[in-house]
Amino acid sequence: MKVSMTNGTPNYLAKLDKKHPETTLFFMQDQDKTVAYHEGEPGIFEEGRDYETVDAVGEMKPEGFVVMNNIPVSDEGRPVFEDRFKNRKGGVEQMEGFQALRILRPLKGNTYVVLTQWRNENDFEDWKNSQSFEQAHQNSGPKHTKKPSFIDGDAYITKYRMVQFEEE
Repeated sequence: MKVSMTNGTPNYLAKLDKKHPETTLFFMQDQDKTVAYHEGEPGIFEEGRDYETVDAVGEMKPEGFVVMNNIPVSDEGRPVFEDRFKNRKGGVEQMEGFQALRILRPLKGNTYVVLTQWRNENDFEDWKNSQSFEQAHQNSGPKHTKKPSFIDGDAYITKYRMVQFEEE
């Protein structure tokens, strides 16, 4: 499955939604950024970021809280990185409030996106403070002092609330 994302003003992204009624677009916002997210063939965004899905669990929903862990991965480290996610224990899926997970390989560049969608921010925080989170991140999590060799730069997290645009 392909995934595309683009940024823009709410007004611009609402117009994109109207321009492509045959597709399902999801919208997410943080303090100063709005993102349109599309699962399907790329090409509906003129300046989109396109990804191939390495792993997908659950269905994206138009409501909820999204956390994207943006992780730069070296070319030679891609198989190791992807293998770790393909062979994960699956603890996140069992957490209260979990909605969806996407492991996204960039078609351009080296920054993978690990996207999780939650019912709300509290459910995400509960996951972050759980034993399951500790186990999932024991070799490369936020408390790990040495980065795995496949990491090719500083990872960063972005958080969003799902939004829906009103019909005009």
